[in-house]
Amino acid sequence: METSARKGMILKHPVYGKGTVISAEGIIITVHFPNRGNMDISSRTEGLELMEAETAETSDDSADMSTVEKTLRKILQNYESLQEIVPLGDKWVGGTMLLQPADPALKPKEIPIETFFHKIVLVRDRLRVMEQQINSNSKLSDEEKVDLQQYITRIYGSLTTFNILFKNSDHNFVGEKKS
Repeated sequence: METSARKGMILKHPVYGKGTVISAEGIIITVHFPNRGNMDISSRTEGLELMEAETAETSDDSADMSTVEKTLRKILQNYESLQEIVPLGDKWVGGTMLLQPADPALKPKEIPIETFFHKIVLVRDRLRVMEQQINSNSKLSDEEKVDLQQYITRIYGSLTTFNILFKNSDHNFVGEKKS
C-alpha cells in the first residue's frame, strides 16, 4: 500500500514506531523517529499507517526538524554562559600565582588566582558539555561513545591537580577510579 504522506504528518512504522514526516518526495519519505533520528523509508512499506491523515497543509512558516534543531542550538548557546557558581577556596581568595622562569634574566609573571581559577572552571564546564554532546550523538555507536568518554575521564584525571583550588570537594575533578 502506498501512503500519501505529507510534511508534518504523524505515521506509524511497523518496526520503528511513531514518527513525524519531514519530507515526502515520490515514494521516499524522510521521517524523524524519536529513538532513531531521521530515516528515509519507502511509502510502500508494508504495515505503514498514517496516524494523523487530516494534517493542515504545511506553509513556508511551519517548523521542520532542522529549524527546531537550529533554534534549540541557539537557545543552548545563549544559556551556555549561565554557569554554576563554583567558589574558590577561602585560603586562595585575593591570592596570586607567580610563574618564575628558570632564566633569572626573564621577568616572572603574576596572575590573580581568581583569573586562573575561572579558566579552570570554564575547562571543566566545557568538558561536561562535550560529554553531553558525545552521549546524545545519534551518529556515534555505543562503543565509540565509551571510547570518547574514557578520554574525557582521563582529562579529568589530569586536572585533579587543581582540586586544591576548589572550596567544596563536590566540584573537584574526578579521574578514573582504581579498583
